Amino acid sequence: MSEWLAGKNPVTEALKANRPIDKLLVAKGVKPASVAPILQLAKRRGIVVQYVKRHKLDHVTGGVPHQGVVAMAAPRHYSDLAEVLNLAQKRGDLPLLLVLDGIEDPHNLGSIIRTADAAGVHGVIIPKRRAAGLTPTVAKTSAGAVEYVPVVRVTNLVHTLKELKQEGFWVTGAEAAGDRSYTEVDFTEPTVIVIGSEGKGISRLVRENCDYVVRLPMRGTVNSLNASVAAGIMLYEVMRQRTV
Repeated sequence: MSEWLAGKNPVTEALKANRPIDKLLVAKGVKPASVAPILQLAKRRGIVVQYVKRHKLDHVTGGVPHQGVVAMAAPRHYSDLAEVLNLAQKRGDLPLLLVLDGIEDPHNLGSIIRTADAAGVHGVIIPKRRAAGLTPTVAKTSAGAVEYVPVVRVTNLVHTLKELKQEGFWVTGAEAAGDRSYTEVDFTEPTVIVIGSEGKGISRLVRENCDYVVRLPMRGTVNSLNASVAAGIMLYEVMRQRTV
């Protein structure tokens, strides 16, 4: 089943990443200069371009902002854990994985994937149940980063964490009740960062399988951070330690 990609960045990155695309829909009346790079990429790949009324784009995207450009693409491929581990080895990097425990908001998931790409994360792991998956909204919010960050969907996060620990990973969860600051953990080892859901945080069984549970210092009145913000802080601390 095909998937509609909406917006200039998601469509551009899908074209650059050679994701299979059946056709490109462009709104009539859109400024030619604003879509010229996309049309050039589509032409190089021999992709059919159709000019349609803007309301048709509104309809096929279900209201997702599209900026006058929509692509009909093959469904996004989920990776498996072995692929992700091989990617880190192939790059010669210290492995860095991000586990999302029940992130249900697709906008949060997209923002986190965008940050994960910037921080050099080798793979994002999400549960199959009670969590957002890869949707057009996620692709749009990620600004196309879903084309480059492998996403693994697993049945059991606890089992996956145990498997990763056997592979030599150290698992660090982030939540308000952590017993140490996020800067007190050594991230110069193969690392898994765990971020909990927007409302409930990290589930009990997942927390029990973390080697460390850290807190992000807060001085305001609200006692929690948005999941995507927390993920960004944690990932950039890993980057900081690994580039000092």
